[in-house]
Amino acid sequence: MTDTTRREVLGWLAGLGAAAVLAPGRASAAVAVDVTSVTALRGVTLVDSARVVPNATIVLADNKVLAVGSRDLPLPRGSTVLDLPGKFVIPGLWDMHVHGAYLDRITLSLCLVNGVTGIREMWGFPPIYELRARIERGEVFGPRLVVGSTIIDGPHSTLPGAQIVATPDEGRQAVRDAKTQGADFVKVYSYLDRPTLTAIADECARQDITFAGHCSNHVALGDASSLGQRTFEHMYGLPLATSTRETELRQAIADLPLDPANSFAWFKQVLEFERAAALSHSRSKAVRVANVLRRNGSALCPTMVAMRVYASPADRYANDPRLRYMPAFYRDFWRDNLNNWAPVTPQEIRQQAEFFRRRMDQVAEMHSHGVEVLLGTDAGNPYVFSGFSVHDELELLVEAGLSPKAALQAGTRNGTLQPGADANLVVLDGNPVKDICNTQRIHAVLTRGRVLGPAERQQMLADVEKAAQEPFPPAVRTCC
Repeated sequence: MTDTTRREVLGWLAGLGAAAVLAPGRASAAVAVDVTSVTALRGVTLVDSARVVPNATIVLADNKVLAVGSRDLPLPRGSTVLDLPGKFVIPGLWDMHVHGAYLDRITLSLCLVNGVTGIREMWGFPPIYELRARIERGEVFGPRLVVGSTIIDGPHSTLPGAQIVATPDEGRQAVRDAKTQGADFVKVYSYLDRPTLTAIADECARQDITFAGHCSNHVALGDASSLGQRTFEHMYGLPLATSTRETELRQAIADLPLDPANSFAWFKQVLEFERAAALSHSRSKAVRVANVLRRNGSALCPTMVAMRVYASPADRYANDPRLRYMPAFYRDFWRDNLNNWAPVTPQEIRQQAEFFRRRMDQVAEMHSHGVEVLLGTDAGNPYVFSGFSVHDELELLVEAGLSPKAALQAGTRNGTLQPGADANLVVLDGNPVKDICNTQRIHAVLTRGRVLGPAERQQMLADVEKAAQEPFPPAVRTCC
């Protein structure tokens, strides 16, 4: 890396509208100007998707990275200088699959405390769109919020509150409505048939909006990718797409009777077909699927931390100490919801553990073939905690087979700390490239012009714990 020069220092200040004067004859002199909006992190090791830079200085102002240079980089007089030798700095983390942003006093703070400076809310509705605007206006302190549409699904959806579309025309109208309401992308779900999903994809292209979500149980993963689906959540569809028995199992799905009074039973049986598919995995098919996904620019968001809960006995995580940050109605909902999912018998527990392991292996395999993997947690689902579970997911990505560096890239959306980047940073006490668990050793979080040090973060956690004891409306919007 070439250190930033004095001329470039002047350039930053000109960009800030400040007059700069260098002391004559001093090659490394400080800039003789009072620019109190400038903050410098000095003596740190920068770790981003592009590089590792030891003993660096990172200069921030106006919520942007102004410069990166050596430890003796000249700084404007009046800068706030944070000397942080031995610390590591990474870009702010992203959770690309979140529910519950509407619980802003809980969700937003837990994200920021844990270094999560961006989230993708996967179920949008008007109050969430307004919250997004309030955050950007500075009225609410929170991470950047990217918000999907209301969930669009086909008839017999298992999801109460989803927007049901039964025809291609209804699918097109749902896309237009989502665009009008302010969605950043369209969220699709499991019960959409091929003609309707095709119409949704075409209308998204017309409206210049992307679509993402579940792989439809009626459309193969590669086909949905070729229609334009940007992300695929929860590893759904991947075992089928890479199975030697795909044709047989897809026919079984097509022939599977569906009781409208109990559509969840149909959904669980499809998952059983996926489990059978995972036992007949084909490496050559995996390569072909990876080529399709990579060519189409489709990514996987596996949400392994949530899938691990659903694959485990219902009481395995019931004593998690982080429950103190969750409202009582959430805790009750989580307990009751797991009764529909959790394996019970020893055989079921073994089968689900093996299925989960095979799905993790397939995520690592797709990554090894160049498919983009995004970190998402499905926060809001049982025992998946806003902010905290991002670090659990990082560990699971490494356990699956990604390197710590690759997991970090998934967790930061390949973020860099180049000049011009948003000034969302996490200061760590350990090197995350050596041990991904070091992302949990947070010293400070810098975002939206604020520095959240140890005291600030502890106070935020205390405020969340207090807020969790207050009454909340009983409505819960979560899904897998």
